[in-house]
Amino acid sequence: MSNIQAFQDYLQHEKKYSVHTVHAYVNDLLFFQEFLKMNFDSDSLESVNYSLIRSWIVSMIDGGISNSSVNRKISSLKAFYKFLLKTKQIESSPLLKHKSLKTPKKIQIPFSEKEVDNVLNFIKYPEGFEGTRDKLIIDLFYTTGIRRTELIHLKLGNVSLSNGTIKVLGKRNKERIIPILPIISKQIRLYLSERSQLEVIKDNDCFFLLIKGVKMNDSFVYRLINYYFSNVSEKVKKSPHILRHTFATHMLNNGADLNSVKELLGHSSLASTQVYTHSSLSELKKVYGEAHPRSK
Repeated sequence: MSNIQAFQDYLQHEKKYSVHTVHAYVNDLLFFQEFLKMNFDSDSLESVNYSLIRSWIVSMIDGGISNSSVNRKISSLKAFYKFLLKTKQIESSPLLKHKSLKTPKKIQIPFSEKEVDNVLNFIKYPEGFEGTRDKLIIDLFYTTGIRRTELIHLKLGNVSLSNGTIKVLGKRNKERIIPILPIISKQIRLYLSERSQLEVIKDNDCFFLLIKGVKMNDSFVYRLINYYFSNVSEKVKKSPHILRHTFATHMLNNGADLNSVKELLGHSSLASTQVYTHSSLSELKKVYGEAHPRSK
């Protein structure tokens, strides 16, 4: 078995990464291996030094690949060499002293409270199952900060109306319990009533379904959010992730502490949650500027 194949098995079975993530890691390794073959007549990833990797980086930049994409590919290499170290295939990583390329910070602009209120309370949804489902999806994103994949894979048995909670499977198969508001419980009951009247249900354990009774996919959920928010917002990006970002921002703006928001979002560290604080900081500056005597 090649080291790339062993690494792939390690990511799938030990790290529990998604098929998509594993595919991306392996593709990056094969891309680097192809570069070595064409330019240095070698395909041995185990014996490279940093100068060869640097040549690859330069060739990618010259080829128009963005710094963020280069950083992602190098991250795949880092993970591979970390695996080789763990399995005692190499004695040191050639990327030990590598520093990531600088990338411009992308500021995600959340929806305003008014925009969310307009979508939830003033848009006319279709009658019956689809309209009930669509509104619940939007409200669940906004009131829980759930990820798109978590919502798609939500199981019927993981929604507890008696406890007022949902159990979701997050990144790296980490489970977490998220409380739901009474208004969401009410919507869930209505949705389940509509769901039970579908003519055919093929994916019976899935909570959210298409009208044909099958599980939703990523693009469907993205289009759904984009469609409804296009009616109320002129923001360039209107996606499930922006709704997750909106949840975090509005929670922080209204006094939630950072650690609580971290737990609700399912982040492993506060550093991941802190990207959402720029909006709450602007809100804090506004309050500060209006309230402090010296601001007059």
